[in-house]
Amino acid sequence: MAEQLGSSIGKLGFGFMRLPKRADGSFDMDQVKTMVDHFMEAGFTYFDTAYVYDDGASERALKESLVDRYPRESFVVATKMCAWQQAEDAEAAKQQFYTSLERTGAGYFDFYLLHALQEGNYQKYDEYGLWDFVRERRAEGLIRHIGFSFHAGSELLDELLTARPEVEFVQLQINYADWENPDVTARANYEVARKHGVPITIMEPVKGGALANPIPQVRDILQAANPDASLASWAIRYAASLEGVITVLSGMSTLEQVDDNLSYMRDFKPLDKNERAAIEAAQRALAEVESIPCTACHYCTGDCPMSIPIPEIFAARNRQLVWNQGERAQREYEKAVGAEGAGRASSCIECGQCEAACPQQIPVITWLKDCAEAFE
Repeated sequence: MAEQLGSSIGKLGFGFMRLPKRADGSFDMDQVKTMVDHFMEAGFTYFDTAYVYDDGASERALKESLVDRYPRESFVVATKMCAWQQAEDAEAAKQQFYTSLERTGAGYFDFYLLHALQEGNYQKYDEYGLWDFVRERRAEGLIRHIGFSFHAGSELLDELLTARPEVEFVQLQINYADWENPDVTARANYEVARKHGVPITIMEPVKGGALANPIPQVRDILQAANPDASLASWAIRYAASLEGVITVLSGMSTLEQVDDNLSYMRDFKPLDKNERAAIEAAQRALAEVESIPCTACHYCTGDCPMSIPIPEIFAARNRQLVWNQGERAQREYEKAVGAEGAGRASSCIECGQCEAACPQQIPVITWLKDCAEAFE
């Protein structure tokens, strides 16, 4: 059997989507550099960013913290082209590739992805000729491996992997909370990728940080099973224990998160029988609690005509639903909608752009109505 793509890459990848920021909104580059140093010193090499992350600041931060400071052959860079954000036509989409090369200074991309394919946008990549474009860049040596990140159901994934044999890997949202989630279809998507023999990079293993601070029922189950293990470690190891996985991306925001991840991933061991049983108990507990499955990616807010801070509103509502912290939730809501130019939950005009952009397939309009009733 041929060696799996990326088999020499460590099971922990560094996601550059949630980097630490200063009060003025800029990245804390001193801390980012230290985080990168700890990650590299532990023997991990995979770094994931995207053209649209923080309006390009993520790619520039990658250059400053990694590319300018380490030999190019010592690390792996993955970035993404988004045909449905910041790309009004085919030429603008293709220019993203060259802009990413300039921003990162990487010279070439080890892994290059078409970004966030889902119902309603995947046709853009065909319409703009982007599959041909990335194949041509691979032939030139500017791309080593072609893939895509995916936020839809298993039928579409099967269709895409059947139609596109040039795809060498796929990036899927997989975590123990979403394994049987009918909106995310993590298990079904994983099984489709395995059927096609396409290796996987995993995103959102900690579900936007939610599984690092899960509901009390889940926390109690996992801490009873192993009181010494961090709650995030259960989520990362669950994802990394799956077969066919290249690496598991963790969007780390602090040095403490980096060091915690390294503490158990440096000498990674898959979940054992008892640990899998604890995860199954946690999944059953999660299934019994109503909450909004928002991961705070902010894709919904970019084109919102009313500038509604949707993820922050949903986080406040979840504090009510999951933690029963009504007063604190109200304060968080008022802080979110009190920012300059921000709309309230009731400001929604039901244009639907948020639902089209949401990778979690959340009925955003319905939940905003719910939040308006709860907070206003």
